[in-house]
Amino acid sequence: MKKRSLMVLAAVVAFSLIAVDGTLMAQAKWKPSHPITVIVPWPAGGASDTVGRMLAGEMEKSVGQRMVIVNSAGGSGAIGTQEVWDKPHDGYTLTANAVASVVSYAVLGKMTQTHRNWIYYLPIFTPNVIVVKGDSPIKTLADLLAYMKSKPNGTILSSAGVGSSGYYAAELFKKATGLTYRHVPYAGGAPAVMAVAQGEAEVVMQLSVEVAELLRGGKLRALAVTSKDDLVIDGYGTIPSAQKTIPNFPNYGSYFGIMAPSDLPADVIATLDEAFVKAAASAGVKEYAKIKGAIPAAIYGKEATALTEKLASTEAWLLYDAGAAAKSPAEFNIPR
Repeated sequence: MKKRSLMVLAAVVAFSLIAVDGTLMAQAKWKPSHPITVIVPWPAGGASDTVGRMLAGEMEKSVGQRMVIVNSAGGSGAIGTQEVWDKPHDGYTLTANAVASVVSYAVLGKMTQTHRNWIYYLPIFTPNVIVVKGDSPIKTLADLLAYMKSKPNGTILSSAGVGSSGYYAAELFKKATGLTYRHVPYAGGAPAVMAVAQGEAEVVMQLSVEVAELLRGGKLRALAVTSKDDLVIDGYGTIPSAQKTIPNFPNYGSYFGIMAPSDLPADVIATLDEAFVKAAASAGVKEYAKIKGAIPAAIYGKEATALTEKLASTEAWLLYDAGAAAKSPAEFNIPR
């Protein structure tokens, strides 16, 4: 009897240790042993690049290893994103991009993975700004509407390519006004914006973080912002909402940050979650937003999943309706 009691006690203790160990394992944090690569699938200088660099710099303080940015542009960001997916899903290779771009790749036929195959760390929301060259005779959004009406399909509009934030803004503009344009895609947001500053294109609707410096320098002139509220950019001034001139223009902008395959090990996700929460609350994020005319955010986990699903319903179907999609969003169970 005594022997049996000891055996039962031993079993209880062993079970308790397993339970405790399981709890500790569930709460364990990954400690990377070497630097983490963050692939930006766009050229340097655009929103994905600058947000990615800023966020990586803040997160690496908690992660305990360098987070090294590597630019790998092409395919409207799909090439670099696929490169990340094809690497081992161990936390050592991440990407930095816009949600708007990630939701486009499946319907454009560029990737088999959808937005649901990623987890998101989003510290920045940035509206799009409708801008022209600094010395353009077009002074206001009303001027631009009149100009575009006078030359259907003739106004040269640059963007970072089909599926980019600037492209979506331009398509929403077309739906709201009925005005058409001649689309000229560039390899990224920075070259698309420079095309207008240098006179290669007439208008661009890229992101506030991509135009802020050129606005301050007088190389560009802002006509309107795509958010429902006016936008103030330090050193430049207040940019009126497009809704003041085009009442049916939707409230639009993009979320940027770092993404990772959704099937990462739980301890890796725990480490990234913790590092992101600290980074999103940092002075670095707030300063970036202030200088670039953006809005700080702290979106990850279930909130990010819900947000990306909602954005996919808008943006994937926008591509389809514009005739740019290779596949219907319905094939991926993306509701309209």
